[in-house]
Amino acid sequence: MIISIIVAMDERGGIGLEKGLPWQLSADLRRFKSLTMSHHVIMGRKTHEAISRILPGRTNIIVTRDSQYTAPGCPGEHCLIAHSMEEALSCAIERGEKEVFIIGGGEIFNQSLELAERIYLTEIHAVVDADTFFPSLDENQWEEVDSYFQPCDDKNEYPTTFKVLRRTGD
Repeated sequence: MIISIIVAMDERGGIGLEKGLPWQLSADLRRFKSLTMSHHVIMGRKTHEAISRILPGRTNIIVTRDSQYTAPGCPGEHCLIAHSMEEALSCAIERGEKEVFIIGGGEIFNQSLELAERIYLTEIHAVVDADTFFPSLDENQWEEVDSYFQPCDDKNEYPTTFKVLRRTGD
């Protein structure tokens, strides 16, 4: 199974503000949906609560240390609760997943960066207010295999570059 991270970040690595996204980027949301549809997505409890629903068309795995945690519709066919990153990945493997997507937040990215083989990165060409940050990437461990520039427009607040990074093994 391929372990992938999907993340949008500003020029300082900012990924969130007050439990939400600090930007409006329609193209990024379309890309996110297109890439993750029909796959398992792993997220932390805070990210799930910020989204405030189960993402349709995907199996949502919520990671929490709280053994009593419940969420509407979870557990269920399209929503599972795991108590560690290892348990979340095992759930995806057991269910036959070919590529799992780790979607955040900051703590989950910290726990999974060393495990990831691929990063679907949206680079936002701006500095925004943020209180949650992506961990630093060691550029020697990643190579860019695809890139596409998206200018800002009435539905995309900032110009962005969509990239696919692959771990080099260094």
